[in-house]
Amino acid sequence: MKSYEHDGVDLEDGKTGKPGDKPIQRKIHNRALLSGLAYCISSCSMILVNKFVLSSYNFNAGIFLMLYQNFVSVIIVVGLSLMGLITTEPLTLRLMKVWFPVNVIFVGMLITSMFSLKYINVAMVTVLKNVTNVITAVGEMYLFNKQHDNRVWAALFLMIISAVSGGITDLSFNAVGYAWQIANCFLTASYSLTLRKTMDTAKQVTQSGNLNEFSMVLLNNTLSLPLGLLLSFSFNEMDYLYQTPLLRLPSFWMVMTLSGLLGLAISFTSMWFLHQTGATTYR
Repeated sequence: MKSYEHDGVDLEDGKTGKPGDKPIQRKIHNRALLSGLAYCISSCSMILVNKFVLSSYNFNAGIFLMLYQNFVSVIIVVGLSLMGLITTEPLTLRLMKVWFPVNVIFVGMLITSMFSLKYINVAMVTVLKNVTNVITAVGEMYLFNKQHDNRVWAALFLMIISAVSGGITDLSFNAVGYAWQIANCFLTASYSLTLRKTMDTAKQVTQSGNLNEFSMVLLNNTLSLPLGLLLSFSFNEMDYLYQTPLLRLPSFWMVMTLSGLLGLAISFTSMWFLHQTGATTYR
């Protein structure tokens, strides 16, 4: 069946946009743009809320914050699945084994982001994240033989300049914070580079042969819970949580839950965006 353009909208042959005709079937041509915009909004919001929790409340348990956010995501996705509003793949042992390596990187990415936000302001975190784009582009070139044109390298060069300039002029320079952020850049790039390949491999061990975004969000966040709990004990956060009065404040739990909702949003939009683009564009 042929299609033609009518008033900027693709129509199937035999269907017009005139009154009285059958409903027009419209195709979405800007899914990459839409998913990218959703990812950017959720990512920026997440950074701001995490910074508020860690700095304004002076909360010293970043791993527990990550753990709670992922727990909220799991509860919501499971609830929606039980109500029949979404469909998710069963979390089989084979599927979890395939996904576990990328989940370790995912947890490391979240934790290093928390720690860097504790010491660096939001503006500098945003600027330094540009280094991730360079690492990802180089990784794509060597791992997947993907060639980038001169315009991409020019843009990446400007990102490096902005990161270096920002670091030099940062009056509140903190070596510990910068170390955590650099580690976060490498982990984030690794996550971007391995996630797409893991998606394709994971589909082969599912019952349906497919793996939608909600299934990946459930898988990622569920696997992160035992690992996050182990790390929280390892960093002695449980002693701090037992003593801090913050956990007795309803307003604090409201902000924590909001961060969990944003965590779900960024998990879903990141999977969606990566489905539509490549790793370099994603970062």
